[in-house]
Amino acid sequence: MGVLRQMVAAENRCVDLAPQSRKTVKMSNEPFPQLKYCVRCCLPETVEGITFDERGLCNGCNSSEQKMRINWEERERTLREKLEYYKSIAGDGYHCIVPISGGKDSCYQLYMMTRVYGMRVLAVTFSHSWFGETGRWNLENALEKFDIDHIMFTPKRSLVNRLAKRSLYTIGDSCWHCHAGVGAFSLQVAIRFGIKLLVWGESAAENGTKADYAKPILFDEQYFQRISAKASIEEMAVDDITPEELWMFRFPTSKDMQAAGIEGIHLGNYVFWDDERCVEFLKREIGWREDNVEGTYKGYKSVECRMAGMHDYLKYLKRGFGRATDHATRDVRAGILTREEGFELVKRYDSKRPDCMDYYLGITGLEEEEVERTIKALRKGRACELD
Repeated sequence: MGVLRQMVAAENRCVDLAPQSRKTVKMSNEPFPQLKYCVRCCLPETVEGITFDERGLCNGCNSSEQKMRINWEERERTLREKLEYYKSIAGDGYHCIVPISGGKDSCYQLYMMTRVYGMRVLAVTFSHSWFGETGRWNLENALEKFDIDHIMFTPKRSLVNRLAKRSLYTIGDSCWHCHAGVGAFSLQVAIRFGIKLLVWGESAAENGTKADYAKPILFDEQYFQRISAKASIEEMAVDDITPEELWMFRFPTSKDMQAAGIEGIHLGNYVFWDDERCVEFLKREIGWREDNVEGTYKGYKSVECRMAGMHDYLKYLKRGFGRATDHATRDVRAGILTREEGFELVKRYDSKRPDCMDYYLGITGLEEEEVERTIKALRKGRACELD
């Protein structure tokens, strides 16, 4: 009943606030008073792709309401039919590829594909070269527990360091090589091995500002370019980075994709996705481990990467929110936190300088002042009013 009362109170607050001006209803504990925030969750107007309806609700909150009204049994039947089809055409080969990092999502994908649906899986890892001890243990443990074949590609350290520096200037974070590599390498392996299906984890609609459950984003050769990579090989191959070094980051062409007959799906579009339940299940089922993750109050998201805190801190500098905002928003929507409690966590964690900043400065040769100046110069719209 507590959660229900919170949901009703949130809905009433949205209705009451809609006709009023932002100046008269501004919440006192919102991190940046100059920004507009969703009246239900913790997302500010600087989130990429965010929109607000007439009630002041963001499209992410509306997507979360869609999620609660979906007939998930029907969608799961559709998934089973799809998987049976790919089994039938695979012959002696693999039924699907599961890209795996060792994080909670990809480990849960492996469980679902092997233990629930009986798929013959090839696990594929693009190594970001920033594994921490816990992350590497989780990856190796999952591969052993689910007893599957595995391919990993690790780019050379010097290239990762140069790309981490170039990434700052092109897309405003340190992680282009990971954003692009995860998608490109998995697709290249699919084409080379003749595997028709790639199975990813949570839906792009889970956060709800780039897609929603009613209109999923088409998975094609441009999917990762639009969603995460943001910059092409041609934009990255400058100065001390050559195009020849980036061949593994090149996405197949539309012609290649069509000829190969590749389909990519997200499990979160077919089964109800719940981060908290996934984590608790994996801890119980295979001993999956959490750890301290910089920039947030949860210990599971991106635990496989020791540089996650850098990525999220740069997002905070550029847009005024970080990973604690992402986590608090989900918890508020789920009724785990009140909006006010969420904002208190946001203010405690988002703005904290991560220890991994020192590592980033060391591998790139940059000064911290240059990093901050570069990121702030990339601000757009209302984000320019931060500070």
